[in-house]
Amino acid sequence: MGVRRGRGRPPHNHSLMRPAGILDRLSDICLALPEATRELRGDHAKFCARKKVFAYFLNNHHGDGIVSICCKVLPGDSMALIASDPERFYMPAYIGPRGWVALRLDTGQVDWDEVKELVTGSFRLCGSVRKRKA
Repeated sequence: MGVRRGRGRPPHNHSLMRPAGILDRLSDICLALPEATRELRGDHAKFCARKKVFAYFLNNHHGDGIVSICCKVLPGDSMALIASDPERFYMPAYIGPRGWVALRLDTGQVDWDEVKELVTGSFRLCGSVRKRKA
């Protein structure tokens, strides 16, 4: 499956959060994880722990008009999520074929528990969790 292109920004709706507000809320979730850091790059951000990226915040990436979070998922889960709800999930450019999925944060009410679950799963998959010594 190819990269799904955005359909532009949704109609103006005061109930939708602005990208800066979305990034603030997302940062609260990501930075609560052990050793997590945030690096801002223009309108985008990446979240790392121990030098490993576990999430990307994209705002209008290459002019697609989409605000989203990209996370690593288990093999096959990206296609299953996209098939289950193609209006919210899509294959992100470049990293999608390597096991990442994007969740749109600009299409209506955001389920922040779902975002937290995706971020936490990605954090674990990216090897950001320290192994305990026995």
